[in-house]
Amino acid sequence: MTSTDTGADTSADTAPGAIHPERRIGARDLTEWRSKAGQRLVSRHKTVARKVGARRALVATLAVGGGIAVAATAGAAWIYDGVTGKDGVETLDRPALDRAKRLRSPVANGTAAVISRVFGPIAMPALTVGAAIAFGVRDRRATPVTLLVAAGAGSLAMTLAGKRLIKRNRPSRREAIPPYEKSPSFPSGHTLNTTTILGVLAYLLALRQERNGPQVAIVGTAAGTAGVVGLSRVLLGAHWFTDVAVGWVTGTGWLSLIITSHRLYLSTQDDDDIAE
Repeated sequence: MTSTDTGADTSADTAPGAIHPERRIGARDLTEWRSKAGQRLVSRHKTVARKVGARRALVATLAVGGGIAVAATAGAAWIYDGVTGKDGVETLDRPALDRAKRLRSPVANGTAAVISRVFGPIAMPALTVGAAIAFGVRDRRATPVTLLVAAGAGSLAMTLAGKRLIKRNRPSRREAIPPYEKSPSFPSGHTLNTTTILGVLAYLLALRQERNGPQVAIVGTAAGTAGVVGLSRVLLGAHWFTDVAVGWVTGTGWLSLIITSHRLYLSTQDDDDIAE
């Protein structure tokens, strides 16, 4: 016998045939798979879950997804390396930096610097750990913790993979605002980590809202914040725009894999043959 792993059991308050309140985004039941490919994926996931248990199947799915995400980042880095120096990148990065420099002012620079610190390599891990503890205590379940840890670990691995493969130089110091950073520029770790971690937080919080309005507000705030963080990195001259763009794309890709893994997990919850 299983129970929903996103919060307290509210099945008694759910009308027959209604969508469980913590399995819904908008009008969409996350356990409903409309495509044949999705249905086959659920069927195979349930087969694995019956053998090893639902939670182990979730961890395995996240591990496979993480491997795919890191491999995709390496592939993106390889493609990026092949076009660096060609007109496509040069005509995008240089104009973007020049435009950012024209937008600089003491207020804009200070705000961007604060954003950089708030969503930097110290604060974001602290946010991830704090949120994981808060969700774990509130729900008394391990699944939200697993998703948040996977988000942080995966985004870190993707960032390191991209930086080690490309080793792209950042914009020159005469075009940047101190403090200067020494690590390779590609991809933007601030952007990738913010996109993934805030995305998972928004997803978990949205699941706990019964109305569409708060869900839209939460998701919109997370997306907007990830956008602002990325653009602030260009304003500071800490990254080229393409570093930020790849951070958005790869972060969104990893977020999608995490959500898909959780949806597969939720889809096993009504199967009495699958143990926690």
